[in-house]
Amino acid sequence: MNDKELNQQKEISTLPSEKSDTQKPSLFKVVMLNDDYTPMEFVVEVLITIFGMNKNNATKIMLDIHTKGKGICGIYTYEIAETRVDQVMRMAKHHQHPLLCSMEED
Repeated sequence: MNDKELNQQKEISTLPSEKSDTQKPSLFKVVMLNDDYTPMEFVVEVLITIFGMNKNNATKIMLDIHTKGKGICGIYTYEIAETRVDQVMRMAKHHQHPLLCSMEED
């Protein structure tokens, strides 16, 4: 072995052999709650605009919200879920609807 190969062999053997202890981040459900005042069409618009759903999926979630009292809009990491809830609340307030949205740990 020449000096270059010997140095490369030393570098390889000094690399840490342990795997890092990274954990997957906790996930949170973004949940929209039913009320008697927000139009169904507005809920569909929110689901399409903020959550990027197509019209069929948005309508299905809206019907879950309407019939079951709440519906899951998506599951995200904490920061993204928090942002989505804030976007929903701002859009509802801007359009003067009492729509409520929250997040729950998955």
